[in-house]
Amino acid sequence: MSSDPTVPVDPSHGKSGTPPAGGTPLTRTGALWSALIVGFLVLIVLLVFITQNMETETLSFLAWTWSLPKGVAILLAAVGGGLITALAGTARIFQLRRAAKKTAAARR
Repeated sequence: MSSDPTVPVDPSHGKSGTPPAGGTPLTRTGALWSALIVGFLVLIVLLVFITQNMETETLSFLAWTWSLPKGVAILLAAVGGGLITALAGTARIFQLRRAAKKTAAARR
C-alpha cells in the first residue's frame, strides 16, 4: 500500500488508535468515567479532612475578622488559589489567541 497524499488517512490505523495492553481502546467515555472515580475519591478524602479538623479558628484579613472551622478555612483558601490560577491561565489563553489571530491576519 503506497502513501498517496490525496487519500485521507484513517485515524483508527494510526499509532494513537491502537488499543492498550488491556485490549480495548481508551474512549472519551472511559476517560470521563475514570476522572469521575478519581474526583469522588478526592472528595471523600476532603470530607474526612474537614470532619477531622472542625476546631474553630479566628481569621483576620485587613479589617475583617471571622471564625471558621480549620478544615473549611484551608479548603476555601485552596479553592481561592485555584480560582486565581484559573483566571491567570484564562487571561494568558486569550492573549495567545489574540496574538495568533494577528499573526494569521498578517500572513494573508
